[in-house]
Amino acid sequence: MAENEYVPLFETRQVKGRILFRCIAASILLGICFIVMYRIRYFPVGGKAERWTWIGLFLSELWFSFYWLLTTVCRWNAVIRIPFIHRLSQRFGKELPGIDIFVCTADPLLEPPSMVVNTVLSMMAYDYPPEKLSVYLSDDGGSNLTFYAMLEAANFSKTWLPFCKKFKVEPMSPEAYFRTASEPLNVQEWPSVKVILNQSCKL
Repeated sequence: MAENEYVPLFETRQVKGRILFRCIAASILLGICFIVMYRIRYFPVGGKAERWTWIGLFLSELWFSFYWLLTTVCRWNAVIRIPFIHRLSQRFGKELPGIDIFVCTADPLLEPPSMVVNTVLSMMAYDYPPEKLSVYLSDDGGSNLTFYAMLEAANFSKTWLPFCKKFKVEPMSPEAYFRTASEPLNVQEWPSVKVILNQSCKL
């Protein structure tokens, strides 16, 4: 691929079921037209209370019809966009912006430190220039348990992050990876990384 060749960053596809949605929307629009015709044609001529009630109902129906029309127009030609993440660095290279990620926690009982640590480690393993990626943990509860868990995670990250980048690990959460993944062939680092993770979890 030539360096100057333009490559799209995403692909646009039309959502399935558009014809069915348009048929349903057209039937609803037809019903709204009948309601408007009925309200105008059979407007009460006698009785002040009846007229104001009729006008109030008519205005309410017009308002909800207008709201329905706006929402339907937005979904009339619905599409989904599938990004090509690997092309981002190819196009922009060193011009990628810096990213700050904040992870919030408050209660170590409701949000176990192991879960918080796995969240932080998975974000640190993102396929993004490490010098432009910053991950912050905000612990509103000020838990010592969470603090020491993060210290262990910092030591474990020295082994985990190179392991993720070298073997393109998925998922990047250590707990999820070692729970679901079988041992890869010809990967000598796999047992040692798992042992380090188990030791960190026991502390």
